[in-house]
Amino acid sequence: MNNQQPNSPSLTEARNPTTVDIDIVSTLDMVRMINAEDQRVAEAVAKELPHIATAIDAIAERMRAGGRLIYIGAGTSGRLGVLDASECPPTFGTSPELVIALIAGGAKAITTAVEGAEDNAAAGAQDVAALNVGPADSIVGIAASGRTPYVLGGLAEARQRGALTIGLACNHAPELEGLVEISLTPIVGPEVISGSTRLKAGTAQKMVLNMLSTGVMIRLGKTFSNLMVDVQPTNAKLRERARRIVKEACASIGPNLCDEDAGALLDRCNGEVKTAIVVALTGAAPAEARARLLQAHGVVRRALKENA
Repeated sequence: MNNQQPNSPSLTEARNPTTVDIDIVSTLDMVRMINAEDQRVAEAVAKELPHIATAIDAIAERMRAGGRLIYIGAGTSGRLGVLDASECPPTFGTSPELVIALIAGGAKAITTAVEGAEDNAAAGAQDVAALNVGPADSIVGIAASGRTPYVLGGLAEARQRGALTIGLACNHAPELEGLVEISLTPIVGPEVISGSTRLKAGTAQKMVLNMLSTGVMIRLGKTFSNLMVDVQPTNAKLRERARRIVKEACASIGPNLCDEDAGALLDRCNGEVKTAIVVALTGAAPAEARARLLQAHGVVRRALKENA
């Protein structure tokens, strides 16, 4: 139940009674206070798991139809969206246009505060419109307070265009909830330092965004078991990871490969981890393995069943 009055400060701006002495206790007690508050975050996120699962399935359904996942936020919330979006291409082999982040104030705001940008609802609407958002797209508005005008403006524009709208806030906010089809509201309570939403609220948002993007990519076949089989081996660390993934995927249900064999197999398959796994486990040529994967919409398990 939401007992907050319309004009009252948001819960994320309230003063935390458990940390009023944080500036006079020992440093060890200081970090104990912070750690104790951080433990509330996972509990708050856990209460939202059914809604998060609903959001994952809804986003994945639209992405299968060619849609995009778009984050929109300001300040810390916007930067967390940028972080999550930027990590999808190397982790899951997606194009940079598939998961996109909009941040109030533009690219400069990623590293430098742009005063007043979050208060511009029209800019949020314009940024969404510039992406030509449509019914196949999903947009997640990230706002700790749930009141950020830039985010609300963007969500209103996306809703008008028929996109799936999702809200992620750490406060019950009728303004946000009235614009979204799915509301994710991990209530973490007042911050250790009043109003510093980069702390618990930011941690909760990061946890939820991790779940959203990871869950969607799993549903889209970007993993085999818990292995990131669409990883792009663009540097030495990732090339080693690709070899290890091929070895582990094969060892779980088929032949054991040494590092040299896994590397040679990847070379035959142009560095494509999924293709290498299907080749190793079915005996197919790389071209046939790619065809199987295409028929299976990129899901390795389905591609392997084609051989059964």
